[in-house]
Amino acid sequence: MARVVMVTGVSRDAGARCARALAADPSIGTVLGVDVVPPRAELGKVRFVRADIRNPVIAKVIAAEDVDTVVHTGVVATPGSAGGRSSMKEINVIGTMQLLAACQKAPGVAKLVVKSSTTVYGAGPRDPAMFTEEMAPRANHQHGLSKDAVEVEGYVRGFARRRPDVCVSTLRMANWIGPKTDSPMTRYFGLPVVPTVIGYDARLQFLHEDDGVEAIRHATVNDLPGTFNLAGDGMLMLSQAIRRLGRPTLRVPSFTASSTAAVVRRARLADFSPDQITFLTYGRGVDTTRMRTEFGFEPAYTTASAFDDFRASLGTGAMTRATTLLTAGLHGAGLHGARRG
Repeated sequence: MARVVMVTGVSRDAGARCARALAADPSIGTVLGVDVVPPRAELGKVRFVRADIRNPVIAKVIAAEDVDTVVHTGVVATPGSAGGRSSMKEINVIGTMQLLAACQKAPGVAKLVVKSSTTVYGAGPRDPAMFTEEMAPRANHQHGLSKDAVEVEGYVRGFARRRPDVCVSTLRMANWIGPKTDSPMTRYFGLPVVPTVIGYDARLQFLHEDDGVEAIRHATVNDLPGTFNLAGDGMLMLSQAIRRLGRPTLRVPSFTASSTAAVVRRARLADFSPDQITFLTYGRGVDTTRMRTEFGFEPAYTTASAFDDFRASLGTGAMTRATTLLTAGLHGAGLHGARRG
């Protein structure tokens, strides 16, 4: 019997790309793409179903379509893209709760793949050099995506206990990067002048967008229960990444980092939340041993080569306007005295 896969969050590029990749796999019969709004991108063979995972009606979709595999990519990373922090939390946490409740009621569901994030570990000065999957975060999760990711994974673990017959794969992915990825991280590196916090040099890991899509396909077509860190080999220090871009930095004291982020948000150049500021201050490293030994996956791109592929895609057409907006905003916020480096 041909497999029926439902992918959530297909109105965003990552979800749409994952759905298309699954539809192209010969071992999969039907792929349903679910979201509250139609995707901007072409879905190809994917059949779009307009539905809200926050609504219990999603259970009817799963039952009516005989879905046996659910791929959850519908976690929103930034408040701006969700219509505010309250909406973001509702989509991420309440949406996941309703989706899992629907899966629990559906006896035909045999597999759940969850696109999570290494943000579950937080970022702080007391972090270990490398987080393994068994380690608990050292920092309190009080903001944004980090807090949501912890709650989402908690509900996923509860579901796995209640439905031990379902193969549950939780993929803790490093920040996606690449020519097609539009995220707070890629927008940050796309700024004409890149703000950094004086005295800190964050450790960064990336996962190329193509490797992210392939990892989700790999988890979907194989039975790989468990939680896995996914990132490209190696690390880049924030200063190294900016040097590769060939762009100037704006070094600001830590106590003005939030003000600088607010300026960037108001200029609509990037959407920064407090947990992203913390990450760009301290960075984070995750151990990927289990990715190879148990998950059986080898990314095609290293952290450095993934970043270089993104760098090669950056255009310069909007640089002058962005520089003007950023400079004007910083002067207005009283940050014009910040050091350039």
